[in-house]
Amino acid sequence: MSSDRQHSSPRRGFLRHGARLAAIGALPLLARPAHAIAGGARSLALAHTHTRETIDIVYAIDRQYVPESLGALNRFLRDHYSGEVGTIDPQLFDLLHRVQQLLGATGPYEIISGYRCPATNQRLRQTRGGGVAQRSLHMDGRAIDVRLPGVPLAELRDAALSLRAGGVGYYASSRFVHVDTGRVRSW
Repeated sequence: MSSDRQHSSPRRGFLRHGARLAAIGALPLLARPAHAIAGGARSLALAHTHTRETIDIVYAIDRQYVPESLGALNRFLRDHYSGEVGTIDPQLFDLLHRVQQLLGATGPYEIISGYRCPATNQRLRQTRGGGVAQRSLHMDGRAIDVRLPGVPLAELRDAALSLRAGGVGYYASSRFVHVDTGRVRSW
């Protein structure tokens, strides 16, 4: 009986990833061997705290990003104040994926802020008492503010720091961690 479970688990994973691919219109990719999809698929589940939208999507398979998924993620992470859609750096998705794997977390990230247009960034700088950078990487689609339910904020910060893949800001009183694909630094 335990051997049946071992064999059905990869199949369930394959079917789950296949359903995600079908949902994004990437069915031709299913012609690949099952182990390539299940083993090489990178996905993210996100829940936006301001728009209340959710997304659970395979954004890359092996070394290839899925263009339709990147477009969906760009729209999902739009400036929630203006509605303007920016282009998010796919390496940011890889960073979030790696942090989640490192932590062994399975739930969706809660998104506080993704892309931010220059006008929104300027307005927030004027109203938030200097807590917003003038040249924020949010405006370049290279930064995101997140939390991960079930994971203490300090552990999320520490996991991101351990990857040394960009900037990490810790905002305990606001209950989020900022991660970006800029130079390695922390605050």
